[in-house]
Amino acid sequence: MTQFQPMPIVQAEQLGKRVNSPDGELIILDSVELSVAQGESVAIVGASGSGKSTLLGLLAGLDRPSEGRVHLCGVDLGSLDEDGLAGLRAERVGFVFQSFQLLPSLTALENVMLPLEMAEHTDVAATATEVLDRVGLAERARHYPNQLSGGEQQRVAIARAFATGPEVLFADEPTGNLDRRTGQRVIELLFSLNRERGTTLILVTHDVGLAKLCSRRLELEDGRLSLESVDA
Repeated sequence: MTQFQPMPIVQAEQLGKRVNSPDGELIILDSVELSVAQGESVAIVGASGSGKSTLLGLLAGLDRPSEGRVHLCGVDLGSLDEDGLAGLRAERVGFVFQSFQLLPSLTALENVMLPLEMAEHTDVAATATEVLDRVGLAERARHYPNQLSGGEQQRVAIARAFATGPEVLFADEPTGNLDRRTGQRVIELLFSLNRERGTTLILVTHDVGLAKLCSRRLELEDGRLSLESVDA
């Protein structure tokens, strides 16, 4: 009997990205194929300039490919206009960036509340407070980003990303601006939430230790996925 194979939650087919430069057309990504199942954790590694962040942005619907297509949560991103993409991201996707990208005029609590409000959730303040408590920052809820350490800001960013219960979380160098000890705490937090909620985790990282924690590691080289490592 043929076993049923669920549809991947993220799938890229012949994905390419090209941009114009003073020296002519620059190929950033070339014919990338990728399939990620629900609940997986996947690390994308590679040298600087290899296209990792570009690939992450295409998979998340933050940018449009030059060719190929991406299916995210069963939806062909090429079929959506900007409003449709924004709606899909608000309801089903979370993001964590190296630079945190917290709004400086909002408190930690208000930053976490923002995606909940955009997705029209109920009990916004209560949900945001609960998630902040989960990342150990309940007592810092009324503080502004400039009153928080780098590690605290990244934990607020993680709380914001997980607040809506996303199906997929994309993380771009989530420990890149943190010292080793703080980065380790952030890593533990990301993977504990990944396990508890079954959220698919796709991350870009230069951190070898972080990459090894993922169930799969994909290497980008010259715009192509050239190596895949799978943990036993």
